[in-house]
Amino acid sequence: MGVAWWAVEEQPTGQPGAGHAIETVFRLESPRIIAGVARIVRDVGIAEELAQDALVAALERWPVDGVPDNPGAWLMAAARHRAVDLVRRRERYARKLAEIGRDLETTAPAEGPADPEDIDDDLLRLVFTACHPVLSPEARIALTLRLLGGLTTPEIARAFLVPEPTVAQRIVRAKRTLATRNVAFEVPYGPDREARLGSVLDVIYLIFNEGYAATAGDDWLRPALCEDALRLARLLSSLMPKEPEVHALTSLLEFQASRAAARTGPDGEPVLLKDQNRGRWNRMLIARGIKALARADAASTAAPGPYALQAAIAACHAHAYSYEETDWAAIAALYGLLAGRAPSPVVELNRAVAVSMADGPGPALEIVDALRAEPALRDYHLLPSVRGDLLARLGRTAEARAELVRAAGLARNERERQLLLTRLRSLPGQ
Repeated sequence: MGVAWWAVEEQPTGQPGAGHAIETVFRLESPRIIAGVARIVRDVGIAEELAQDALVAALERWPVDGVPDNPGAWLMAAARHRAVDLVRRRERYARKLAEIGRDLETTAPAEGPADPEDIDDDLLRLVFTACHPVLSPEARIALTLRLLGGLTTPEIARAFLVPEPTVAQRIVRAKRTLATRNVAFEVPYGPDREARLGSVLDVIYLIFNEGYAATAGDDWLRPALCEDALRLARLLSSLMPKEPEVHALTSLLEFQASRAAARTGPDGEPVLLKDQNRGRWNRMLIARGIKALARADAASTAAPGPYALQAAIAACHAHAYSYEETDWAAIAALYGLLAGRAPSPVVELNRAVAVSMADGPGPALEIVDALRAEPALRDYHLLPSVRGDLLARLGRTAEARAELVRAAGLARNERERQLLLTRLRSLPGQ
């Protein structure tokens, strides 16, 4: 049952543009279709298959009959009809069928869902289901990109530089785990919701970060991943307007995405923050980031959360007309708050960089040296990279050289490795 949506280009079409319309509509509407169907069948794997069955019907009908006036509603209605038929065929779902309601049984393919808020509720359920804690972080990312990002297995594999069979297995196992563990298709409330929301936000942030600074491969940036994560964050903001950390994450991603055009040179080489042409920063995205941060502040009744603090740090960079004019003291203070709210060695390393700009390399080196014993940073190339820069600024060139050599050896991304080697060659005495 089902067909991969990316196969539509290979289908013959009688109506000009039908194949392209099917591809575009399904990529845009598949999260809503899967979410709407999952509410009926209570299984995201089956829901995805039924959504793809609706796509098959569109492949057969649209080239002949033409693209309907509301193609998304057509696909939704077709998938929901199949879901109801499946429920009817299963005796154990007889009681559930009665709960579905007469409206679903009589829905015509040309009609859309009666209440847009139902769609929002279903999408929220899908988001929380795809990011359920019973799944590994890798499985959550793969399933989220598949169900909510509309990415194919090959696209996810290329994005994270893992074999396609590995991604396929993660997705299949994730669906099986959700089914066998009887994970409810619902939005949790109270403490459960707070815990699960953190997982949802972390998955979106991880997707963005992989696009913003790829951990491995030949390209430093993967814009498509950043775009997918930003779209998911914006979607979540519209679905959960009273959650400050949702708006804060959206703000952070808007600010980060605003720098994308300035972060690489003509040949794709990384351009560090201090060397970026800020005239190339996207002012529209910065404005969106400012508005999202204001919404986070307005929705908050407590101390700022981790994403709100990170968004505030990004806002400091966005407001500075040059690297030198950046309010490094404020950034260092914000990192101090973040270290108290969500302590981690990486946060401390970032705080050290801000301290080095505000108070000089000496105090910053003390922070970095205290991190050298951290197991989590043992193979983290940015630790020796930052330490090498601090040592170079202190005139300890030989030690700086050793640190940058180590950093280059640990870097898995080729672009970043070349940047480290360039910095190494720029040291005095080379």
